[in-house]
Amino acid sequence: MKPQTLNDIFFAIVGRTQTRVMLAREASQWVPISSQELYRNVAGMAWGLKKWGLRKGDRLAILSENRPEWAVADFASLLLGAVVVPIYSTLTAQQTAYILCDSGARVVVVSSAKQLEKVLSIKDQTAVEKVVVMDPMETSNAASMQRLMAEGSTDHDAELEAGARKITAHDLASIIYTSGTTGTSKGVQLTHGNLASNISRSLDGFDIGPGHICVSFLPLSHVTARHADFALLYRGVTLAYCPFIEDLPQTLQEVSPTIFIAVPRVYEKIYSQVVQKVKGFPKSAVYRWAVSVGRGHRHKILGGKTPTSPSWKLANKLVYSQVHARMGGRVEIFVSGGAPLGRELAEWYASIGIRLHEGYGLTETSPVIAINTPRAHKVGTVGRPLSNVEVRIAEDSEILVRGPSVFHAYWNRPEETSNAFVDGWFKTGDIGNLDEEGFLSVTDRKKDLLKTSGGKFIAPQPIENSIKLHALIGTAVVLGDRRKFACVIVSPHFPLLEEWARENQISFSSRKELVANPKVKALYEGIVAQVNRGLARFETLKKVLLVADEFTASDGTLTPTLKLRRKVIEDRYRKQIDDLYREAEEVSAVV
Repeated sequence: MKPQTLNDIFFAIVGRTQTRVMLAREASQWVPISSQELYRNVAGMAWGLKKWGLRKGDRLAILSENRPEWAVADFASLLLGAVVVPIYSTLTAQQTAYILCDSGARVVVVSSAKQLEKVLSIKDQTAVEKVVVMDPMETSNAASMQRLMAEGSTDHDAELEAGARKITAHDLASIIYTSGTTGTSKGVQLTHGNLASNISRSLDGFDIGPGHICVSFLPLSHVTARHADFALLYRGVTLAYCPFIEDLPQTLQEVSPTIFIAVPRVYEKIYSQVVQKVKGFPKSAVYRWAVSVGRGHRHKILGGKTPTSPSWKLANKLVYSQVHARMGGRVEIFVSGGAPLGRELAEWYASIGIRLHEGYGLTETSPVIAINTPRAHKVGTVGRPLSNVEVRIAEDSEILVRGPSVFHAYWNRPEETSNAFVDGWFKTGDIGNLDEEGFLSVTDRKKDLLKTSGGKFIAPQPIENSIKLHALIGTAVVLGDRRKFACVIVSPHFPLLEEWARENQISFSSRKELVANPKVKALYEGIVAQVNRGLARFETLKKVLLVADEFTASDGTLTPTLKLRRKVIEDRYRKQIDDLYREAEEVSAVV
């Protein structure tokens, strides 16, 4: 029987006698958490919250990096019928205050002294009554989560379970605030039924279960990561928590996962590291030969088969296996989600023996709409829609969705809720198409489409994905809306660019001086010229604006999920952009 609520999922997880439901790194060792320990910790936390008067419908916020206590706080709240509000640990104090105020959270659970300080600095602006801290520490400003968990029991708690079983599929489970690529973030209301219906179907077609292991490192504040963790735990997969992305390489080596779930940005970085590592003869020659061999066998990899030719086996030994080893050496299933994956990147991975299963969804759809699986896979698409999700393409090519996983309303935003639907279908805001085999392709965000002054539409994301494949590129942002032609802002991959500059005897005292160097400008114009060869004439990027800044979530140019905040970037470089176009028009007029 399919789970109806997230509480059903919790009881299924702890109902198994599993010695390693989770793994946490403590004092340089990976410590297992059994199903019994998880039950005890959740029960202790739930009773502590209940004693404070947390009731069904009350909001509890979690402000933490990925760790077992995140899941404990989540499950404990859900058992009581409380509504969980995830908050990115990277948000500023005022951004945190906005979410706490807008949601009306009564309790906030934080990970560390750093996050506690952040909350205490804005607590008076909010309705927060209680703060709980995960790390063991003595403070009068917060309750100890470790003590709350320790008060739980591994014995079956009939009273707690009876209350949890009264929660229905229609009850609100979570308010998840969107990353906000434009404007203020909105709170998406997701019910137990929304999330449970999606979790129960999203891994259909994947042969996974007890014995598999996955590293949880994508921020649990994002719906993709939280959904993945729920779904994997429900299937009996062991989760190893990695709180900080910089610790991921070491974690992969120590844990050796069999499942790897990441956003495209992570796969792009792995690609760039490989390209950088094989610089110079003879490594570069061996690498190019291996990729050429892999390209010839790509159809087999994408079909789920392992090539057996002597050349492929040798290339695998010399090159492909080295890339696998960087991810722990045992990964069987690779999944990409959270943002569009460029086709060229997917094909490169297939050329080194890795089939990436790309999926697609939004916070409002809990999140998975479609996903490629080992049984139904087509590169360049995001797979077939889940069996309980309907997809329709509108006349303007917008992807419309309906089904049990689709949300019903934004928190306290009736007008925006109304605008999000048409005839009962949720408007995703994405442009795409369904092919004759039922595979869904996503072209771009509708609001990101650029319309030149000549009336031509340009989808920027595929072009940006092509540019980013070059190791010297950090971030690329295509511009051109209501302009005569398209151009691109490029933030270089500075460690590699600085190395290239030294090798080419280019002196510089700052990044600003470096990007202004004529040889550096010519280098990047050459990279963009290569991409232009594969574009339609109206898509061609006529100008390149090199900037001396790295785009990050902390400076506001990227969302916490590493998506571009285009308006922020365009506003920041408005003068340079205007000057670039003015210069081009003056040259055109002279010619």
